[in-house]
Amino acid sequence: MRIETDCVGSLAIPDKALYGIHAARAQQNFPISSEKTDVALMKNIVLIKQAAAVVNQQAGTLDSQKSRAIIRACQDVLSGKYDDQFVVAAIQGGAGTSANMNVNEVVANVAGQYTAIVIHPNDDVNQSQSTNDVFPTAGKMTLLQLYPALRQQLQRLVHVLLDRAETFKDAVKVGRTQLQDAVPTTFGNSFHAYYSLFKRDLQRVNQAVDVLRNVNLGGTAIGTGLNASEFYREHIVDEVNDLTGVKLVVSEDKIDATQNCDALAAFSSSLKMLSLDLIKLSNDLRLLGSGPQAGLCELRLPAVQAGSSIMPGKVNPVIPEVVNQVAFQVIGYDTTVSLAVQAGQLELNAFEPVIFKDLIDGEAILTGALETLVTRCLEGIQVNAEYGKEQVEKSAISATVLAPVIGYERAMNLVKQAIRQKKSVKTLLKTQAIMSDEQIDYLFSTQHLINRPNDKRYVKVVN
Repeated sequence: MRIETDCVGSLAIPDKALYGIHAARAQQNFPISSEKTDVALMKNIVLIKQAAAVVNQQAGTLDSQKSRAIIRACQDVLSGKYDDQFVVAAIQGGAGTSANMNVNEVVANVAGQYTAIVIHPNDDVNQSQSTNDVFPTAGKMTLLQLYPALRQQLQRLVHVLLDRAETFKDAVKVGRTQLQDAVPTTFGNSFHAYYSLFKRDLQRVNQAVDVLRNVNLGGTAIGTGLNASEFYREHIVDEVNDLTGVKLVVSEDKIDATQNCDALAAFSSSLKMLSLDLIKLSNDLRLLGSGPQAGLCELRLPAVQAGSSIMPGKVNPVIPEVVNQVAFQVIGYDTTVSLAVQAGQLELNAFEPVIFKDLIDGEAILTGALETLVTRCLEGIQVNAEYGKEQVEKSAISATVLAPVIGYERAMNLVKQAIRQKKSVKTLLKTQAIMSDEQIDYLFSTQHLINRPNDKRYVKVVN
């Protein structure tokens, strides 16, 4: 064991540990769960340290030998060789200071292996920086790096829904409002509505994620840039961009960017909206696929696993179910993010650790859920077209088209008679000689029922 000292006192640290007293105290203070700060976020902090070593050396505030040692250490840490030295909990007090200091200590101790000069975690590795600009920048970098995978899967969802809309454009079904029979429609219409819905989600998330590029790096403690050279403030973001390609932008008001987290709330909200829409789609899939004998049975979801340990042959809609659960989780994360964003006080929001924890996890699990939904369900989904057509033809909903022709009251009485006599409205209409068979056939044609007319014939209103 070795003894390290800070402003609180002294503490014994394992000899083999590359982290130091700050990370060790965090281990003692935050034994909330086994979940550590996301490794990708920690490595983005390392990337900022590497960029800072370059810029500080160029600014003349960091010895070139120390700079080289820190850069080499950062590269070693980024290789994954020392991932086990990132020991601080994901949920931590201190606005992320424990995570930042964990990285400072590891980089300093690794760098010390390459030079006889002492590398100090604060004075050297953390030079020109504060947790308050490093941690949120690293968190935003992580979200930006995760986003291409989410965008790709959301685009796949949009494309497959449009494809299903085209494939099933002529598959007639009963349209329902309040779960009651309403008017005829097609599965093509239904899937095109889903396509339009998720196309809007894609636009919303794209807009929200773009704002995350604005960072306060160079603002140090509260955005004023205290203890950072002018050269550093002007060049640090460019250096980070050169290292990572994430295309960060220096915020026009770094004081605002340090204390306010509305951009994170907006991104979280876009993920929540996507989740709400996934629930709508998943619930519809489960309902329309219910059965296969006593349910609606209008959709056939791909059978991907046995559904019961007691009921032979039962197959459950497990893909929509798991998507729902992911969506529930992300909506819960959004509540946490909302509370954390509004809880910031004065010049800093101290609750960014839980904000980034939930956003990073939410973005990742949504990506997985979208891929699963498309690959394991939507690409292989089928419609029960004959059954849907049969239900439309038997249902009294087709009488809706008669209201403009024979009047609402007369059409209603016809519907009641059809239900009572268990006959189709079309059959009754032909027996009552209200209009010609040609007119009846036109009114009850599939194209007319789904409001896709292919005939401009005028049907005279009967008084």
